[in-house]
Amino acid sequence: MTVLAGDLEQFVQQEISSGRFPNRESVVAHALRLLQRDRDEAVVGIRLGLDDVAAGRVQPLRDAMADLRHELEVPRDE
Repeated sequence: MTVLAGDLEQFVQQEISSGRFPNRESVVAHALRLLQRDRDEAVVGIRLGLDDVAAGRVQPLRDAMADLRHELEVPRDE
């Protein structure tokens, strides 16, 4: 059995007590599936970014930041 830090162990016990999970192993398995999904999504995003670079779909950082400020309606620092 893996020993967890106190706050994580408390969280696991809360999840079991709430009835969301039947046991400790289910909580840990669910957490690992979420971690794996997050990692897989990150890898896909990185690959898409590298494909954009290879295809020349890039812009200077200054322009990218200006586009983001405009989209998010953030005033320019002056």
